[in-house]
Amino acid sequence: MSEQTLTSTQDYTAASIQVLEGLEAVRKRPAMYIGDVGIRGLHHLIFEVVDNSIDEAMAGYCTEIEVTLHADGYATIKDNGRGIPVDTHPTEGRSALEVVMTVLHAGGKFDKRTYKVSGGLHGVGVSCVNALSEHLEVRVYRDGQVWYQSYRRGIPQVPVAPIEKTRLRGTEVHFKPDPSIFPVTEFQFDIVANRLRELAYLNKGVKITLKDERDIDEEGRPLTKVFYSKGGLPEFVKYLNQGKSLLHDPVVIEGTDSEGLYHVEVAFQYNETFNENLFSYVNNIRTHEGGTHVMGFRKALTRVFKAYGEKEGFFNKIKFEVSGDDFREGLTAVISVKVPEPQFEGQTKTKLGNSEVAGIVESIVGKALTEYLEENPRVARAVLEKVLLAAEARYAARKAREMVQKKGSSTGGGLPGKLADCSSREPEVSEIFLVEGDSAGGSAKQARDRRFQAILPLRGKILNVEKANLTKVYENEEIKNIAIALGMGKFDPKGIHEADLENLRYHKVILMTDADVDGSHIRTLLLTFFYRYMRPLIEKGHLYIALPPLYLVKKGQQQRYCWTEEQLKATIEEFGGDESKLTIQRYKGLGEMNPEQLWETTMNPETRTLQQVSIEDAAEADETFSILMSKEVAPRKRFIEQNARYARLDI
Repeated sequence: MSEQTLTSTQDYTAASIQVLEGLEAVRKRPAMYIGDVGIRGLHHLIFEVVDNSIDEAMAGYCTEIEVTLHADGYATIKDNGRGIPVDTHPTEGRSALEVVMTVLHAGGKFDKRTYKVSGGLHGVGVSCVNALSEHLEVRVYRDGQVWYQSYRRGIPQVPVAPIEKTRLRGTEVHFKPDPSIFPVTEFQFDIVANRLRELAYLNKGVKITLKDERDIDEEGRPLTKVFYSKGGLPEFVKYLNQGKSLLHDPVVIEGTDSEGLYHVEVAFQYNETFNENLFSYVNNIRTHEGGTHVMGFRKALTRVFKAYGEKEGFFNKIKFEVSGDDFREGLTAVISVKVPEPQFEGQTKTKLGNSEVAGIVESIVGKALTEYLEENPRVARAVLEKVLLAAEARYAARKAREMVQKKGSSTGGGLPGKLADCSSREPEVSEIFLVEGDSAGGSAKQARDRRFQAILPLRGKILNVEKANLTKVYENEEIKNIAIALGMGKFDPKGIHEADLENLRYHKVILMTDADVDGSHIRTLLLTFFYRYMRPLIEKGHLYIALPPLYLVKKGQQQRYCWTEEQLKATIEEFGGDESKLTIQRYKGLGEMNPEQLWETTMNPETRTLQQVSIEDAAEADETFSILMSKEVAPRKRFIEQNARYARLDI
């Protein structure tokens, strides 16, 4: 952390800290405050503290943030902002630092003189982190002193007091999650890195450093990543579009409303894929479900491009209407708005509800985009030619899609002939296995429990939807069978909606492929389809991967299944270590197992292992799918070279 000299802090004092209520319920009901106590909730602790530093950056007082993951399970977040106030709070009669750290809904975020906009809207962040930590220490570098206080499960252990002099400025929080709250307390480097990368793009000019002291190189240096973006959103768009053929350079739009209260920043770029890839943020918070800022952007985009196309005669020869969806095919966009009083729908802050934001965004984007198209006719022509192709493909695909929807009723009529359905009609207890090939499908049909397990065999490799247009997707027989079997006849590259999941016939959709290279390829193709066309299925936790064993080791009457090379080595050691006296069977295909073995290892809920598919970081997931499955070879080669050490050879 570089040295930053002291500046005036008169505008940020104890009087800025408003107290709304106490901290009693956090430890009793942690999920109410951080979402859950699983992996996501665990990492939310780090992000809550980082968000406070980012709020200082947005206010113009912080340029550097450092996050360190320690070998002893602690995490440290340090910034060079103003430092939390330490003087006596006017109504609480104790240090404002202690109030912020121990009282729920106490913070500077409610005082608009202190923060015009902020991500920590409810002021629960750092106090929740404190309550859910086994041990926490805070150091405030302010007024020439280092102020210190420590806590045990949210309870102060010493008074706030200066411990040494300093020329630095900022706040440092050092904490260890409470194992009595969190089943798993080990932080994952990649999850932290993905969020910090995102924040660096959203806050250009802020340097964010991540260090992992659990991963030390030969020279004793910790694994370190530095996230810094000079350009901000256009660099984010370029990152998202890696591996894709592009039509133009990113378009950047930035502006404020007439009163200067709302700030809008947009960057977008068209590529030659068939999917919209849109990331939206309000005060640095990812709005997964969009909201009024997204509505305003889409309305402006469609209106301006349509007006330009009509003026230039692009739509004169077509016999059908061009829809808003056609203007978004192949679009990658990042929308970031700063809103002084945001209203989010639901506790999860995933959808912006402020009605005024739609008009502000539409006005700013509409005006700037109109000027851009007049000055860049080549870009306008390239995009509109793609829009026409999208409209033609959508028109041609409509009949195919309607056929899928007609057959795919939730009543069970017109189900695929190869589907071996279960007898249960309760989706909550029903599951379907998508199985590679007729041989494995036949074995799975014999192995299953017919009461609640359905089997759908798939013929060969399904279509790579990353490269295919809409018409091919809707006409593909295997994809149609999947959609109809699931009751998801209504699927679309813009994504099915949560309401469509009401027709889902099975609440567990399980991909069961061979444990070889071909099986991995088929599984990736299926994952690409679900990610692009049925993403809510993943987001709501309905998609799983079956994990068949790789080996069966036998010694006399003893036998042991092994799912990993490590388990195989351990089993060989356990059985005496002499491989010549053991029978080791390597399963390359599901068809090599008899029905009893398949049931015992892979399908029996009592003994199997399923891997739930989740989207921890949609930006990285999107980038990975694009690199692995698109037409571009060079990015895929780089990805393989960078990740070769994680690969397992299948010979």
